[in-house]
Amino acid sequence: MNFRVFLLLFAGMVSTLHAQITDKIEPYYIRTIQFQGNTEQSQLPIIRLGQQLELSFDDINGTEEDYYYKITHHNFDWSESDLSKGEYLDGFDDVRIETYENSFNSLQLYSHYTLSIPNRETRGLRKSGNYLVSIYNYNGDLVFTRKFMIVEEQLAVGVEIKRSRNLKFIDTKQSVQFSINSKDQLLINPNQSVKTLVLQNSNLKTAIANLKPQYTIGSELIYRYDLESSFWAGNEFLNFDNKEARVANVGIRRIELNDLFDHYLYTQLSRADRPYTYYPDINGNFVVRSFGARQSSIEAEYIRMHFNLQYYEDIGDKEIHIYGNFNNFAIDESTYMKYDETSDSYKNTRLFKQGFYNYRFVLVDRDGSIDEGAIGGNFWQTENDYTVLVYYRGPGERFDRIIGIGRSNSSIITNN
Repeated sequence: MNFRVFLLLFAGMVSTLHAQITDKIEPYYIRTIQFQGNTEQSQLPIIRLGQQLELSFDDINGTEEDYYYKITHHNFDWSESDLSKGEYLDGFDDVRIETYENSFNSLQLYSHYTLSIPNRETRGLRKSGNYLVSIYNYNGDLVFTRKFMIVEEQLAVGVEIKRSRNLKFIDTKQSVQFSINSKDQLLINPNQSVKTLVLQNSNLKTAIANLKPQYTIGSELIYRYDLESSFWAGNEFLNFDNKEARVANVGIRRIELNDLFDHYLYTQLSRADRPYTYYPDINGNFVVRSFGARQSSIEAEYIRMHFNLQYYEDIGDKEIHIYGNFNNFAIDESTYMKYDETSDSYKNTRLFKQGFYNYRFVLVDRDGSIDEGAIGGNFWQTENDYTVLVYYRGPGERFDRIIGIGRSNSSIITNN
């Protein structure tokens, strides 16, 4: 079996705790899926009850197709909860996305769709927990899915980022330690009823799930793990800014105008054996923007971005891919870096809407495992965002609520 075909099949298979439901990767003609809660960047939305969500995407077929959405509520392990639709949803779903606009004055024709929640049909979501929004076409075929979370903040979560206490990983890993203060709320049998999820840079695919409290002090549950709660630190994300289609910007070496604009990025080298250098990033996320446009969502161009990596290590039967939230951290055919004998480098050409994008190069094994640090390196100084979610199912309850959230950043990492 072709390895890239294998990866495409693997991406839809049941593999880890947070992929027990099928994560449907969007087809080629669906581009630039932005999912936003309370941030300007497109990332995994984690919002409070009552806050607004916005999902938008482009169909580059430009044929004004009809798309429909469904919302389902899920347990901690992403199995579908026992709640009926009316218990967690105020109003209706399985209705057509009514808000769309066609592109204006762009070389690539596309239709831009926007789904806001609450809206006229779906007036709100009543319960906290894990949710999945599924987009279907007119024939009822599933096109793609996205996950999000809703939190009811009933307790405090304190989060600290530490260097690993294991000397083997002290320079390459970051450990997340946290505590849960239940205040006046009684958590019955917390070893069984309380579950936790630790995220690095809002990436569900690398989440650490269901750590148990090590001990209790008064109303606090204490989690002081080292290796069990540690993440590879990685390196700062690479980036490019193609907001100006006709002028070379950050990271762009040259530009061509063919049927679409072609932007060629500077050749990148492995950073694994180089000293760590800090420069700001947005931790894998992206922002759509077009210089001079009044409405970037429909005026932005689609540009073919050309990636080039010189990497001289033997990768065997593994593959190199570009990786980031521009496609929900998915590994697919469009992210594959193909070896070019003439230049002795790995190349990829992929369509991106104008904006500012973070990405990195990763090594992907045949089993689908991703090594984010093989090419970019792992450095304890790397700036990463961390989020801790606390789930709780009390006696007699039929679903897992999210009752607490804590955040921290490794820019304030400590050694002790």
